[in-house]
Amino acid sequence: MYMQGRGLRPGAVAVAVVVSLISLSSGCASGEHDDAGPPSGDGTKRPSASSGASARPAQASASSTPPASPSPEDTRPLKDGTAVLVSCASPQDPRATVKVSNPNTRDGSFTVKIGFLDARGVKMVESGGSVFVAAKETTTYRVRVTTAGVVDHIARCVVEPRAAWVGY
Repeated sequence: MYMQGRGLRPGAVAVAVVVSLISLSSGCASGEHDDAGPPSGDGTKRPSASSGASARPAQASASSTPPASPSPEDTRPLKDGTAVLVSCASPQDPRATVKVSNPNTRDGSFTVKIGFLDARGVKMVESGGSVFVAAKETTTYRVRVTTAGVVDHIARCVVEPRAAWVGY
């Protein structure tokens, strides 16, 4: 014989949830019961001798100091860095070397652009990328010429002296 069970009705479950939420928000069952003993004459609670290690720490009151907000310097964009060519790419070493400096008091990433020119001064390839530099530091950045056959014709390299700040 088949019997249909009588489960909880959705309306009864909703009422139970609402009642429990109301009791939690009013302080019942939220840990705000009086563990600390009787109030003192000035209206504040004093810890009782029995409140040892199992006592809960006091919760922050509404008059607590708000968390510190970031200083204006932390929210401003960083200044651009500088890029200086150290060595150009050659058939012996197909990588150009650039020193990138960060003048800021915070770490940041900076864009470096390098042009590889032939003997007539024509830019054959331009390369570069984003370089992370710690605050007030200088980092060495090496860029490889990846275009086949170009490295044999490079006469000189030019670097954009302004290393634009791109983020963190």
